[in-house]
Amino acid sequence: MNITLTGAGKAYGTGEARFWALRDADLSVSDGDFFAIVGPSGSGKSTLLHLLGCLDRPSEGEISVDGRLVAEMPDRELSLLRRDHIGFVFQQYFLNASMTALQNVLLPLHLAGVAEGRSKAVAALETVGLAAKLKSYPTEMSGGEQQRVAIARSLANAPSVLLADEPTGSLDSKTGKDVLSMLVRLNNERNLGVVIVTHDADVAATADRRIDVLDGRIAQ
Repeated sequence: MNITLTGAGKAYGTGEARFWALRDADLSVSDGDFFAIVGPSGSGKSTLLHLLGCLDRPSEGEISVDGRLVAEMPDRELSLLRRDHIGFVFQQYFLNASMTALQNVLLPLHLAGVAEGRSKAVAALETVGLAAKLKSYPTEMSGGEQQRVAIARSLANAPSVLLADEPTGSLDSKTGKDVLSMLVRLNNERNLGVVIVTHDADVAATADRRIDVLDGRIAQ
């Protein structure tokens, strides 16, 4: 799968309160890519990630997926695209404390009516090294293990591209390195496209390509 932004920008607010979070972004991401998006807080990194994930529609420019304009896709088709082909990981884990690791991964598959959801959820947790934690609750797991559950949830339906917003930001250095190593492995073994937003230069150095964002624009 290929996601391409062409002159893409995103504005928020109206009238005098309107401001541009991102402008003139040209970027293409495909299976097997490993990019790091780097920049200070408020630079437009997360907005760029949201546009790549088709979570937001651009205020200017275009987004295309495999050559088709996202603007031409109805909302339901766009939802299915995100569900089936794009995985999302955020700094906050967004796990349900009353559910086990397996239930947390299984829930979105169940709600989406995905066939063989349980076996896919189990396989995803095994992929991130949590085969022994299927019945554990979030409060019984470390921060790194909880982040792995969140990553497993994003991988369960075998996406083509994984978008991660500060996935190691709330972890200690060792645990963060373990999570990053796992993403590198998935990129190599599955040809999974990975895009990471990070403030950490060491994390960025792991990626094949670094994209710097400053004041709402991709640095040339």
